[in-house]
Amino acid sequence: MIRSSGQASVRTLNLVSLTADLVIVGGGIAGVCAAITAARAGIRVVLLQDRPVLGGNASSEVRLWILGATSHMGNNNRWAREGGVIDEILIENLYRNPEGNPLMLDTILLEKVRAEERITLLLNVAVDEVEKRDASHIAAVTGYCSQNQTKYRVEAPLFCDASGDGIVGFLAGAAFRMGSEGRDEFDEAMAPAQSTNELLGHSLYFYSKDTGQPVRFVPPSFALKDITAIPRYRDIRASDSGCRFWWLEWGGALDTISGTEEIKWELWRVAYGVWNYIKNSGHFPEAENLTLEWVGTIPGKRESRRFEGDAILTQRDVVEQRTHRDAVSFGGWAIDLHPAEGVYSNLPGCAQWHAKGVFQIPYRCFYSRNIENLFLAGRIVSVSHVAFGSTRVMATCGNNAQAVGMAAALCREIGAMPRDLLESTRMDELQRRLMKTGQYIPGFVLQDPADLARQARITASSEYVLDELLPDGDMLDLTASRAMLLPVPAGPLPAVTFFCEAKEPTRLEAEVRGSSKQGNFTPDTVLYREAFELQSGSRHAIRLQPAATVPNDCYLSYCLLRNPSIRVATSASRVTGVLSLSHSQNAAVAKAATQSAPPGSGIESFEFWLPGRRPGGKNLAIRVEPSISPFSARNLVNGAARPTVRPNAWVAAADDPIPSLNLCWAEARPIRRLELTFDTDYDHPLESVLRGHPEREIPFCIKRYRVSAAGRMLFEGENHSTRASHIFPDTVTTNTIRIDVLETRGMPAAIFEMRCYAD
Repeated sequence: MIRSSGQASVRTLNLVSLTADLVIVGGGIAGVCAAITAARAGIRVVLLQDRPVLGGNASSEVRLWILGATSHMGNNNRWAREGGVIDEILIENLYRNPEGNPLMLDTILLEKVRAEERITLLLNVAVDEVEKRDASHIAAVTGYCSQNQTKYRVEAPLFCDASGDGIVGFLAGAAFRMGSEGRDEFDEAMAPAQSTNELLGHSLYFYSKDTGQPVRFVPPSFALKDITAIPRYRDIRASDSGCRFWWLEWGGALDTISGTEEIKWELWRVAYGVWNYIKNSGHFPEAENLTLEWVGTIPGKRESRRFEGDAILTQRDVVEQRTHRDAVSFGGWAIDLHPAEGVYSNLPGCAQWHAKGVFQIPYRCFYSRNIENLFLAGRIVSVSHVAFGSTRVMATCGNNAQAVGMAAALCREIGAMPRDLLESTRMDELQRRLMKTGQYIPGFVLQDPADLARQARITASSEYVLDELLPDGDMLDLTASRAMLLPVPAGPLPAVTFFCEAKEPTRLEAEVRGSSKQGNFTPDTVLYREAFELQSGSRHAIRLQPAATVPNDCYLSYCLLRNPSIRVATSASRVTGVLSLSHSQNAAVAKAATQSAPPGSGIESFEFWLPGRRPGGKNLAIRVEPSISPFSARNLVNGAARPTVRPNAWVAAADDPIPSLNLCWAEARPIRRLELTFDTDYDHPLESVLRGHPEREIPFCIKRYRVSAAGRMLFEGENHSTRASHIFPDTVTTNTIRIDVLETRGMPAAIFEMRCYAD
């Protein structure tokens, strides 16, 4: 029994002191990815999160889906889903939670963090104090947990602010910005003429459910009564819920940090007013049985402080896809800016302007320019307000934060500060370590001298040859221009035959298009045109025979231009690195099928050519002459682990009953670890919540396989993840490793990468 006499004049809270190699403040997607990466790289991490769950805007407290460069498959960034830890989270969420339940995502994030023994997780701890060793170095942070009335003081040589509002950087005196820069500061045509204090606002969502019987709704007194105060009120639909109401946004004209509670109350007013309109206006009879299941209690924040690093990413970096020697991550979401008045503005809820491809993000954006041991992660990284419109989304933040976690581990290993990694050999090592853990850095390939697979002779039981995709009996009306995106080797272009029917005599126009920038997939360059006169009735084999060559391996779009009088045959065959596209619009991220940039905006105009989501998006039936053979087993060691200018995968023949690979060395080698990268369709955005998915497992991903060496079976089992790391109980000395594919998910077996190590 505990009793207090009440005589103590002063009582103190319980104080817990901790030490670590890296302290991360903020447990959103960025903080989680940084912590997991750093811990797996061998350093001790304390992760402080001021909420009861992880995930930030992705968590069950806010319920925004995780998105990044794939942009709902609504842009031309093919195979652009972020890799590494954020990919691991999204693939696991698909496997366990294809329905998109945000509560399940909470459990996955908590499980991933708790699985790492080097992470100490402190939930419900709000940091409110920073101790400095000197003017440019942080010594410790202190936070308070209201749940256990305990203060925590955590000391470390390195800190990472992933808190969203930048509490650590702010208290430490790190240079930061709020608002929008003027147009002249960074030569950004999308910026206002003069700098402003305007920001992107907050959003707060609600979910509804059908009870099976009529439900009455009596609104709270603070609910918005005049729905016409919302200019977009006619866009309200009873079937919408959660982040489909992203445009219920407000607060951008306020201080989005100190004004957050005021903003929250206004958003509650809006949310309950919208629900009152749905339930009681009489315009939505389908809502009679609906009830509110959940309303957010904290708003999702978009923008507040942005801290200054040694580089500030700008509009021109994004749109022009500028290259950086210290690139460690990438982005690809549109420059997505919103009016400061949010839901009350007469302007559209957002203005999304896409680049023609993904863009590099340099390491110099991920640490403070004046606090020498402070990393930056999440939405607070060093970018202009305009570029922030692209970099702020969560999958990009997670990808950036993986670079931070790996950089912190390298700093601890060599006794360096963040800026010290800019030295050439250190940057090479950081980039190499990131790519080894699944990070994609556009324009870079993995060159790993420790990888023994690079020294092996690799043979396969078969290799896929793209000579035809057989018709499946279905026909597709050519109501939009359609194309096959094909990997074409350097040299003369192959001929491609499509199979069409005409409803009436008509003219079919066809084109072969490439991209004006190497590595892009925007078909903005016409290499060849041809027209065909078709008679009605019978099926026509339309052979497009380009009289053109390409100097390098690349992806080309073989296009059939829109003609509603024509139907084209489809194919049920799907294969890694081959896609069908249509000139179309995804209304979630674009206003039309063609981006028409305003004059003087610094944005480019171009067409969107988009794949369809499974189970749609079937390929067109084609015949290719001469056949295309870019699926060699040598791709496994070429340093690229996703399609870029070529598929970069070994793909087995579709009729190979047990596809297999053999790595052979002239002399026996000690092998302790085998790394494999499978095809989990990097073109799929895998939205984490709300939007359901038709599958739990990506159909291109090998299901069951066996690894053997020196007469021993080292592994046999199932897999649904992008990456598999096999650490053998004992080092195996062998001159051969064999992989047998025992079961696929219906597609030809494919592997992007295979690496072997002695340690």
